[in-house]
Amino acid sequence: MIKNLTKLLAIMVMMTGVTYAAEEAVPEVTQVCASHILVKTAAEAVQIKKDLDNGGDFAYYASLYSLCPSGRNGGNLGCFGRGQMVPSFERKAFSMNVGEVSDPVMTQFGWHLIKINDKK
Repeated sequence: MIKNLTKLLAIMVMMTGVTYAAEEAVPEVTQVCASHILVKTAAEAVQIKKDLDNGGDFAYYASLYSLCPSGRNGGNLGCFGRGQMVPSFERKAFSMNVGEVSDPVMTQFGWHLIKINDKK
């Protein structure tokens, strides 16, 4: 019975031209393009995150508060692959969506707010 149903389905597919489209594989993200704001304390990072959530401009806040030299460029770090950043920063960056701003992330350098600009 199952053989007959399978044959019938195959004939119907051939006659109607309907094809099964296999789900396309999602390409693996190999690079993330990001900006960040680096501050000394969690309290600073939390306050800046609140301001950003209320419409603050990320590049402006980076130029104003970031301890990293990238602050002069709005916090832009460019693009980086896996293994190029400290582990906690990398894990967070690769887990985020484009346009998203992270909650504060602690590293040995201080507290970061990360914004994802692009993924490749």
